[in-house]
Amino acid sequence: MPVAKVNGVEIEFEPGMTVLQVAEKAGQEIPRFCYHERLSIAGNCRMCLVEVKPGPPKPQASCALPAADGQEIFTNTPMVEKARKGVMEFLLINHPLDCPICDQGGECDLQDQSMYFGRDASRYAENKRAVEEKHMGPTIKTFMTRCIQCTRCVRFITEVAGVPDIGMISRGESAEITTYLEKSVDSELSGNVNDLCPVGALTHRPWQFHYRPWELKKTETIDVMDALGSNIRADSRGAEVMRVLPRVHEGINEEWLSDRSRYVVDGLTKRRLDRPWVREGGKLRPATWDEALGVVAGKLKATKPEKIGAIAGDLQDAESMKATLDLFRALGSANTDCRQDGAAIGGGEREGWLFNSGLAGIENADAILMVGVNPRVEAPLLNARIRKGWLAGRTEVMVIGEQAELTYGYQYLGAGTKTVGKLPKAAMDVLTRAERPAIIVGSAALTGETGPAVLGALGKLAAKVGVVADGWNGFNVLHNAAARVGGLDMGFVPGQGGLSAVEMVQKGALDVLFLLGADEIDASKSKAFKIYLGSHGDAGAHGADVILPGAAYTEKSGLYVNTEGRVQMTERVVFPKGEAKEDWAILRALSERVGQTLPYDSLNQLRAKLMADHPTFGRVDYLAPARVFGVDKLGAKGDLGDVVFAPALKDPYLTNPIARASETMAELSAQRSAPQLMAAE
Repeated sequence: MPVAKVNGVEIEFEPGMTVLQVAEKAGQEIPRFCYHERLSIAGNCRMCLVEVKPGPPKPQASCALPAADGQEIFTNTPMVEKARKGVMEFLLINHPLDCPICDQGGECDLQDQSMYFGRDASRYAENKRAVEEKHMGPTIKTFMTRCIQCTRCVRFITEVAGVPDIGMISRGESAEITTYLEKSVDSELSGNVNDLCPVGALTHRPWQFHYRPWELKKTETIDVMDALGSNIRADSRGAEVMRVLPRVHEGINEEWLSDRSRYVVDGLTKRRLDRPWVREGGKLRPATWDEALGVVAGKLKATKPEKIGAIAGDLQDAESMKATLDLFRALGSANTDCRQDGAAIGGGEREGWLFNSGLAGIENADAILMVGVNPRVEAPLLNARIRKGWLAGRTEVMVIGEQAELTYGYQYLGAGTKTVGKLPKAAMDVLTRAERPAIIVGSAALTGETGPAVLGALGKLAAKVGVVADGWNGFNVLHNAAARVGGLDMGFVPGQGGLSAVEMVQKGALDVLFLLGADEIDASKSKAFKIYLGSHGDAGAHGADVILPGAAYTEKSGLYVNTEGRVQMTERVVFPKGEAKEDWAILRALSERVGQTLPYDSLNQLRAKLMADHPTFGRVDYLAPARVFGVDKLGAKGDLGDVVFAPALKDPYLTNPIARASETMAELSAQRSAPQLMAAE
């Protein structure tokens, strides 16, 4: 390996590294504004100046200078210090004195670096320039007078998000960062530009003037707005979650976060259920916990086991589903299901419902067939990974289903089941000659009467073209619900002779229906006595006869399994609202009243039982290696017909009760349906 000297200390480095990377490997701090590890090199800000020998007798930008064997790098010479002070002085010529009112204050790169690397006074007395603010959408608040043209936002939107809506116009002092034709930024990842901005020119519009960073309590937890399980940090003040920021996890979300996951937090305080309710005379009235649980217990005990059932919602933690499953099995009911959409998965080998290649592993696929899935809206961070492989020229993408703009090129094969039944020869050739072929199937293809047949046909195709082989498993199911894989792993599906979720909500199917946070299924036809346990007054609560207030995902510690089968744990950020309780505790109290006391008195005991019954839940943050399984045995034989795959998410910003309670999600939804109107306002 080549060797360079950094301030007189020899350091080995890998070929292709820059001087900045070598210096940081040696433990030297190099200031920077434009450089970012995951973006292309721009060399705009000139803050990372160092002295290099051999080389010209002047400071050089270390971010754009390749390191060489035998090079001598100096990061703290008088020449370097003087040059950095001069650069900082230039950067601050037009910067306004906004620190007391700037949302970036307290966590601002410009503040920190000007204190450490800058001068203590400016020699410029000229008037500062002012730049008109720009409209970039509901998530981005602009103060463009602060902008130093580092172009981080431009590079992220263009390279990672794949939506080149932001760019630079004019030259010299007139240079400005703006959106093209003053339109809103049309990206599901737009909030990341606010994180990237080092000077407060772009800040989070939904949280403007809401907090100061040092006021917030920081809790590391997991996102549940989609099935990826992005690692996040939830910041709270008092009883309110004020903001959500991404944490670095290379295997899942790198250091990015989708707008739905980031800005949904205002929905955590609105439309909340904070006390039990019981319906009398057609109207709901407040009740005590003892009274509400007594009514529920009376109904359950008075009803035959085959006439009671439970449906688990998309945001439920594994502990609450385990308690529900144990209770209803103890009552003798086989009517349990966690698949509100009726997807044809569950039973058999675990790999049959996982994203087997792993979220990071999909970047290595050289041919991807997407069936009934739109990753740009269903899983934006996965879409960014697929785009990364496509940009590198190693991935060819083919699509069956919705013909949407995915931010990368693809070959469109057809709209539905007819194409699945007979794949074009060119597509078969691409999959056959690929070394690491992959199939990504979404819930749009797995629901409805043709779901089992589609899964069966894709399983046969996967076996034929070698999607599953030693060292590579490219058969991937992309879920939308954070609770889905955990529910399937523990067997939260109909037992012997039990009804599915779709069957349970039919008229006359059940006499008592328990909705565990289930809001995405239409239960209006069912005349059953409905019990709803959840956190928000949404669809499930509107038709309920008894409402039991539960905890949102930021108000409890719980296990979730993401779409690739990785178990992760959320941490409690704030306490449940009002009289609300943690879901498992409500179910434990209910079990006593029906005479089937669950065998655990604490969350730790419940987890021990869960892990004993299903060992996969005991391996937190573990991703199982690729394994060969009977992919050709998935699904069932049947007539594929000619069914068009409809989009799985009607509105990606209104997918669950928390999102539907959020004002920011409503604004994003409105922008998605009428972007021109939003830009004109």
